[in-house]
Amino acid sequence: MLIEIIKFIFLTFLIVIISKELLVTVLRKIAETMNLSSKVVGNIAGFATSAPELLTVSFAAYAGLLEASSYNILSSNIINLLQYSYAIYINKNQKILLNKALKIDLVLVGFTIIIPLLIFFSKIDYDLNIVPLFILLAVFFYYINNNCHKMYLKNEDSSFQSEEKNKKNKILVIISYIISLILIVIALYFVGKYLTICLTKLCIGFGIPQIIIGIILGFITSIPELVTFLESQRFYKKKNIEENELGVIEATNNLLSSNISNVFIIQTLGIIIFSLRF
Repeated sequence: MLIEIIKFIFLTFLIVIISKELLVTVLRKIAETMNLSSKVVGNIAGFATSAPELLTVSFAAYAGLLEASSYNILSSNIINLLQYSYAIYINKNQKILLNKALKIDLVLVGFTIIIPLLIFFSKIDYDLNIVPLFILLAVFFYYINNNCHKMYLKNEDSSFQSEEKNKKNKILVIISYIISLILIVIALYFVGKYLTICLTKLCIGFGIPQIIIGIILGFITSIPELVTFLESQRFYKKKNIEENELGVIEATNNLLSSNISNVFIIQTLGIIIFSLRF
C-alpha cells in the first residue's frame, strides 16, 4: 500500500509540474505573441491550470471512480477561491475588487461552488441528465462575464506587447507553440494513464474512500492556480502598472475560468466517460 501511495503522490505532482512549467508557460507565450488582453490571458491561464483536473477526473471516471472525481472538482473550486483570496491579500489589491465587473465575476465564482454543493446535499446523481444543464450554465456564465467586462472595463488594454513585428514570423512562432502543446498533452496522457491504475488500486484494492482520494486530488491539482494567481499580479508590478489592476483582472478571470471549466466542462466530460464506460 505504501508503494501505491508514493506512486500516487509522485504521478499527481508530475502532472502538476508538467502543467505549471510547460503547459502554462507555452500558453502564456501564445498570449504574449498575440498581444491579448489581461481578461483573455486570465481565461487562457484558467483553462491551462485546469489541465490536472481534466486528466484526473477523466481517468478517475474511466476507472469507475466518478464519486472521487466529483469531490476532486468541489474541493478544487473551494481551494482555488481561498488561494485567490490569499494572493489578492498579500499583494494588497483588495481595493481593486470594488470594480463592478470583478464583483460580478466573484459572484459567478461563488455559484461554481454553491451549485455542486447543492447537488451533493440534494443527493442528485451525476448522470447524463445533468449534462445539458451544465453546458447551458457554462455558456451563460461566460456570457455574463464577457458582457460585464464590456460594460465596466471598457478601457482594458492589451496585457502584452509582442516584440515580434513580422506577421510571418509570428505565425511560425505560434505554430511551434501549438506543436509543443501537442507534445505536452501526449506526455500528460501517459502520466494520467498510470495515475488511473494507482487510483484504482488505492480505492478498490485497499478500500480507501473515494471522498478522501477526491479531496487529496483537489489540493494537489490546485497548486498551478496558486502559482498563476501570484505570478499574474507580480508580473504587472514589475511593469509598474498603476494599482496592478490588470494583474487582478487576469487573476480573477483565471479563477473564474478554472472553476467554470472544472464544474461544468470537466465534470461533464467525466460523466460522459463514466456513462459510456459503465
